[in-house]
Amino acid sequence: MTAFRYEAARTDGGLVRGLLEAASEPAAAAVLSARGLYPILVESSPVADTRYPFGFGRPSRRAQATVFQSLAAFVDAGVPLERSLEAAKRVASGPLHDALGRVAQRVREGSSLGMALGSEGLFSAVTVGLVRAGERGVGLGAALSQAAAQLEREAETEARVRSALMYPALLSVVGSGAIALIVLFVIPRFAALLSDLGQELPAATRLLLALSAGVRSYGLVLGAASLALAVIAARAIGERQAAWHGWLLRLPVVGALRLGLASARTSRTLGALLGSGTPALAALEIAREAAGDAAVATRIAAARGRVAEGQGLTAALEATGALTSSALQLAAVGEGSGRLPTLLAKAAELDDAEAERRLKTLVSLLEPGMILLFAGLVAFVAAALLQAVYALRP
Repeated sequence: MTAFRYEAARTDGGLVRGLLEAASEPAAAAVLSARGLYPILVESSPVADTRYPFGFGRPSRRAQATVFQSLAAFVDAGVPLERSLEAAKRVASGPLHDALGRVAQRVREGSSLGMALGSEGLFSAVTVGLVRAGERGVGLGAALSQAAAQLEREAETEARVRSALMYPALLSVVGSGAIALIVLFVIPRFAALLSDLGQELPAATRLLLALSAGVRSYGLVLGAASLALAVIAARAIGERQAAWHGWLLRLPVVGALRLGLASARTSRTLGALLGSGTPALAALEIAREAAGDAAVATRIAAARGRVAEGQGLTAALEATGALTSSALQLAAVGEGSGRLPTLLAKAAELDDAEAERRLKTLVSLLEPGMILLFAGLVAFVAAALLQAVYALRP
């Protein structure tokens, strides 16, 4: 389904404008005619350009969860949707506040809430999918509550990952700053003292002084070249993202971690959507967008094709390797017992816990490795300078 912006005339000659979903422009015009309107203009509605580069400035998932919790409370209390959106704006700020204003305007123009949210480009495919499932008859209030709970879980996962990586990041910054201070300020002064003595220096000292001089002379050039290479590499990875993510999945520790996180997102999304009455094919399409890994998304797309051909959901996911083995086992039990949404949610919790354990293991290996690296650099500098001191002849 595609969003179309329309302008149509009523029987009394008045004009109405708004948004609607349809498979094509003729189908949209037919919907308008069925409403007793005379289509004047029907065109596809572009998605609002509210995407944020590298995630900077994007409202947090926790802030979005607060908004959806408020919306769910108002809708369950019987407040009309337009007034609920206006009231929910009071708990939002910045870009999220502006986005809710645009969503409210689209709803006033006749758009559904799910289509209005999807037109923003700000809300995740899972959130939009849950809202659309609620609008299809399973209950908008319940769908909004599920969307809020989903956003809360994603926010908690992000917080755990950031907490685990905080110390290695701080160690990297402090260690790099200390090395830069030594190379740019300490060694040049020591080199000036040694040059005044006119004596031959040990090989390690000469190497250290040469490296320091090279960094001071060509540091900006090397930094610019590194930045250019990073940009080129980022573009190349962006163009072949699925291949890059597939290579990462084959790595010993990182691969299992990435698959676990993607499996948790996929299982949670499928469980929430199937539990809200979304058809399996539509749920798989939204789960593909929510996987967060291009290689896993390709596997989910292949599984969707198998389901479309008549294969069972769990069998299709297992054949393509889209989920972890533990998630597949729970999904198989759930599919056989009629409790698939519940057990998929449980599988997501288990995958999250296992991914967190693997992340802690990786960080526990990363921290001593970084300490040894910086300690080795400092030890080399100290040894080279001490050798020069001991080699001095009176």
